[in-house]
Amino acid sequence: MSGAIAFLRSGQGLLVVAIAVALAAGLVLSALGRPELATFAYRAGTAAVLATLVVSIIASLRRGQFGLDIVAALAMAGALAVGENLAAAVVALMYAGGQALESYADGRAKREMTALLARAPRTAVRHRGAELETVDIEVIRPGDRLMIRRGDVLPVDGTIAGGRALIDTAAVTGESLPRHVADGAPVMSGTTNVGDVFTLLATRPASESTYAGIVRLVRDAIEGRAPMARLADRFALGFLAATVILAVAAWAISGDPVRAVAVLVVATPCPLILAVPVAIVAGLSRAAGRGVLVKGGGALEALARVRVIVLDKTGTLTHGEARLADIEVFEGFDPDEVLRLAASLDQASPHVVARALIAAATERGLALATPEAATEAPGEGVDGIVEGRRVRVGGRAYVLSALADGQTAPMRPLPAGVGVVVSVAVDGRLAGRILLADGIRDGTEALLARLRGLGMRRIVLATGDRADIAEAVAGGLGFDEIHAGLTPEGKIAVIAAARASGPVLMVGDGVNDAPALVAADVGIAMGVRGAAASAEAADAVLLSDSLDGLADGIAIAKRARQIALQSVVAGIALSVAGMLAAAAGYLPPLQGALLQEAIDVAVILNALRALR
Repeated sequence: MSGAIAFLRSGQGLLVVAIAVALAAGLVLSALGRPELATFAYRAGTAAVLATLVVSIIASLRRGQFGLDIVAALAMAGALAVGENLAAAVVALMYAGGQALESYADGRAKREMTALLARAPRTAVRHRGAELETVDIEVIRPGDRLMIRRGDVLPVDGTIAGGRALIDTAAVTGESLPRHVADGAPVMSGTTNVGDVFTLLATRPASESTYAGIVRLVRDAIEGRAPMARLADRFALGFLAATVILAVAAWAISGDPVRAVAVLVVATPCPLILAVPVAIVAGLSRAAGRGVLVKGGGALEALARVRVIVLDKTGTLTHGEARLADIEVFEGFDPDEVLRLAASLDQASPHVVARALIAAATERGLALATPEAATEAPGEGVDGIVEGRRVRVGGRAYVLSALADGQTAPMRPLPAGVGVVVSVAVDGRLAGRILLADGIRDGTEALLARLRGLGMRRIVLATGDRADIAEAVAGGLGFDEIHAGLTPEGKIAVIAAARASGPVLMVGDGVNDAPALVAADVGIAMGVRGAAASAEAADAVLLSDSLDGLADGIAIAKRARQIALQSVVAGIALSVAGMLAAAAGYLPPLQGALLQEAIDVAVILNALRALR
């Protein structure tokens, strides 16, 4: 009901109602034998629509925009001039209704994207000593403690403080199921608390948080215009000229001006001016719903045409963080115990490797002890007491320096793909070493196969990592090329070489990937954990920490472009056929008007298929 009221209050809604009332009144008056009053009703209603259209055309011409609405204006004016008043009223109603339908279709296509904007929180509940206060999110600063109630959208990025939380990330990442987040773990703004009340410790101001960045990207995407839509505008003059020439020729050959009006009436501009933007915006909306935020129609069309994909490794093909690969122990030591002691001591260190050991121990359900007398040698390791035992964790040289006299550590070859080795000594004895690697994301092999099925001619790995690690991680996945040890300039060179096989898509996540994302025909950034620079440089952002959305985004882009082209080809073909029939005298103005709008409605509804 509220949507209907809003429609009636809008300018388009009032115009549709006005011409519909005028047309209905004219038909009733004609049936009652009052043709002069019926003619007045038809002409008055048409004049209202025509006046609005002329004002719009003049405004467009002043902006240097030449649109196809001129054809509709000529059709109405011509029908009034030759006395085809009913046909003029039908054209006016269908034109006004078509504009309203376009507005509805465009709004429906943008619904999922604008929903992100509508969900943006404006206020938050902040702890102030023992009291609570409601504040605008703009005043929130890192370190503030916020109360997040059930159903609240997280206003800023932060960490869980005190207990666990149940978070629904669907609006941001597309994940269908809520997930439990442990105490101290990071959470993103824009996600929703679907569990009990918890405290959020803000780590970023609202303006720099994940959701604020997504909102900015959404606005950019909504405002973007597709090249095909601009192409339609450039064809406007040619289409108008062809229509006028055919209309004048029909009049000159037959001597009947009504034939010229019929040609103008049936010449529908909607397949170009409506179908393309509706299909493209529908594709943008559909992609956003699958966690792929494309920055505008131009980027979506470019994504549909890519034939080569260049993937970064760290953080893109892999998780971007060290994970436990294996534990090698010496006689007398148990693997889980070595990991537990090392992780317990590493609780005293903020190092990224320390966090990896703690996470591995937690995943195995190992109970960590509190370290005592812990001292850290920056860049080397940590030494301290765990449950009364002297433990040293770190690099090989650092740990060997704590061994008893005469004790040695055999050098064993590292397994393929291992990037970090952590040595562990307990009570002056070498206990073992913990091997860490950055493994590939689950489902990567299936993803690459799906990309092949979407028409990718070449899939290339480009990484700054060592060649042996790159080969170990990706050697069996079927990449056409693997380039390792690359600088940012090196990645740009790889993209330039790959362009010989077709338009290139680059996927990356780090600051060092930003130049390559710009150099590629289409750049896609990993937006959840990726660097802000890469997200800004990219044409699209994957909102989930997964590559699954990559294939979805390409498939959606291809389908949206295909549907847009289908609508244009079918609509123009039907319009040309109708124009020729009208020129030959087989299609009077009234029937031509009805045919025109049937085509318009059909192409718009076809364009909306891109939402599915």
